[in-house]
Amino acid sequence: MTTDLLPIAERAATIAADLIRTRVPGVVTAKGDRDMATEVDYAVEEAVREFLTRETPEIAVLGEEEGLTGADGGLMWVLDPVDGTVNFLHGIPLCAVSLGLADRNVPVLGVIDVPFLGVRYDAAKGAGARANGVEIRATDTSDLSEAVVAIGDYAVGEGARELNRPRLALTRELAEHARRVRMFGSAAIDLAWVANGKTDALIMYSNNPWDTAAGVVIAREAGAAVVDLDGSPHTMDSQATVAAAPGLVADLVRLIARAGEQ
Repeated sequence: MTTDLLPIAERAATIAADLIRTRVPGVVTAKGDRDMATEVDYAVEEAVREFLTRETPEIAVLGEEEGLTGADGGLMWVLDPVDGTVNFLHGIPLCAVSLGLADRNVPVLGVIDVPFLGVRYDAAKGAGARANGVEIRATDTSDLSEAVVAIGDYAVGEGARELNRPRLALTRELAEHARRVRMFGSAAIDLAWVANGKTDALIMYSNNPWDTAAGVVIAREAGAAVVDLDGSPHTMDSQATVAAAPGLVADLVRLIARAGEQ
């Protein structure tokens, strides 16, 4: 059963969170234009990868920094060692370790630990979602004018100007219709906060599996809808990630479509 693997994921998250909490970022390695990884990113991934390989050698591990290791047996751990690296580097406490488990491309288990806020989110398919052991639920907001909507980071690097065109257009649309728009800088926290009812929706024009695998199952188990930009069911192959109170999805999809036409 997938839930049997939750204690292992929790122990892995503890290893990661302890490293994030107790180490300074150290040397920064450039990964592209305004994209980077710190010594802690690599140290966390190495430690968690070693632990998971020892505890579950039959399950492959996909990490943001070191790629895929292990045989494809259907199950795969998906790790972002420090989600929100720029926040971490600048001393902003909104960063997290995100560890998901995917079964044939579908997230089925997730743990997100936010070390500097002292909160851990977890969920397993069919078993609900929790924050520090207490069950959580997404909001039932259905009026966009009452919704707090988080958006993912703007693009950087090659092609960023064109990639940011719909993002900026969507920001303008949301500024006119939503109660407030927020950008927190961590996809894992964005998804966890939709699950926990702190925000009502998230729109992120990207879908790296290490960013979303854990958060998607946590959000779904908390009652949020998770879809692609066009409202189709979200998978790890989707082009983007929209998580929201179910009553907001139709309006959000319409705004996204309108932004894409501008």
